[in-house]
Amino acid sequence: MTARLREALRTAAADVPAYEVYERALATARRSRLRAAGATAAALALVALAGAVLPLVRTPAVDSAADAQAALPDRVGVPPFGSLHATDRPRLGPASVIFTGQAPGLMWGDEGSIVAVVGADTDRYRIIKGEREAQAGEDIVLSPDGRRVAFRSVGFARPRVEIVDLVAGRSRTVASGVSGTVMAEPAAWSPDGRALVVRDTVPTSPERSDYREVLSIVWLDGNRPTRLADGHERGASPVAFAPDGARLAFQTGRTVTVTDLDGRRLSAFSLAPDTELAGKGAWSSDGRTLTVARRDGGSWSLRRIDPATGRDLGATDTPAVSGVTAIRLLGWAADGSARVVAYQPVPHAPAAFDAPLDMDQRLASLNVGTVRVLALHRGADSPTTLLTAPEDVVGIDVCDDLVRSGRTRHASPPGGGVGPRFWYWVALITVLVAGIAAYRNRGGLALWLHNRRVRRARR
Repeated sequence: MTARLREALRTAAADVPAYEVYERALATARRSRLRAAGATAAALALVALAGAVLPLVRTPAVDSAADAQAALPDRVGVPPFGSLHATDRPRLGPASVIFTGQAPGLMWGDEGSIVAVVGADTDRYRIIKGEREAQAGEDIVLSPDGRRVAFRSVGFARPRVEIVDLVAGRSRTVASGVSGTVMAEPAAWSPDGRALVVRDTVPTSPERSDYREVLSIVWLDGNRPTRLADGHERGASPVAFAPDGARLAFQTGRTVTVTDLDGRRLSAFSLAPDTELAGKGAWSSDGRTLTVARRDGGSWSLRRIDPATGRDLGATDTPAVSGVTAIRLLGWAADGSARVVAYQPVPHAPAAFDAPLDMDQRLASLNVGTVRVLALHRGADSPTTLLTAPEDVVGIDVCDDLVRSGRTRHASPPGGGVGPRFWYWVALITVLVAGIAAYRNRGGLALWLHNRRVRRARR
């Protein structure tokens, strides 16, 4: 090679721009990492979005259980593992029944209660996670139109009541404004659903050796509370609104009190022994009488009393219910029959239910084996079973619209398996693991793709 040629090559090389190998390699690596992270984030976002909006096409359009297709199912089953929550999509819409119990699938965490919610017209199930030992029909109540469920809130520092709207998928909390409360629970809905009676438990001493109950009615448009009663002893006493919503009756101890919506006492009287205010449907359809449940040995029957004086007005001409711990009156159907919840005892229960016993003990979950919804037709010899539940379902509530309509339907509740939430999490974890594996082996994947492109080009 001559000197002139060497000089020409040096001059040509000096004119060629230098390639910054290290800096370009770093930039390429950064772009690769960003692309991998972006692809993983996009995949996770797509899975989450699919779980949120899947399948919107079946969202119910009805607003209450009074819809023409709504009916009481003739049986219910335990919701499967991984069932959708009440606020998940697709929205459930109004409910026909809610129930709780001790069966597998109805408990969560440290003995927390799962509220099973059944659709008004189909066997679609949702769940709500409630406080431990909460019981449907007592401290978990379904609104008259089946649209909302009120229950003791979970996870709040100050006791409150939470309300879930099954149609809109939203939830809110309400408080009665009672100071010093250690537990707040819903007791009853007003007939129009505009107000909720809240029962607060307040200690009477700094040592919390004794407690008293405070009843308040909370108007939901503005969270305005009105005090109904204060200083009464504790107990699972029912609260019943008159059909016109202008009066309500509640039992504390052996006393029944009738007040108006401003808390003014209209009357108060003591009940006879072995007699209890029948339940949330205690008022007659015309609002003229109250109904009580009387125990005679091992059976329960319904009787009418005067709401002003408590005077016994005679039996209701409905059949007695035997072999149960207690009954609760849900209301009256259009044909004049009574709808009641019958609490069947656990076999070999320690309590003797044909003897005097507090209602709290009669309805305690350890003493109840299962529940049934019965129709007590006037003039009939025996009750008619409308709804059956699995063993260890110990509490149930039915929306008032279906009680009045009397409609029933043949049900096909879930028979086990897993629900949509289970598959959602399986898909999410699968995509996440696949994304991590792809990122960790991105070099090998890039080489495989390059070799594939080369082979395709050669062909």
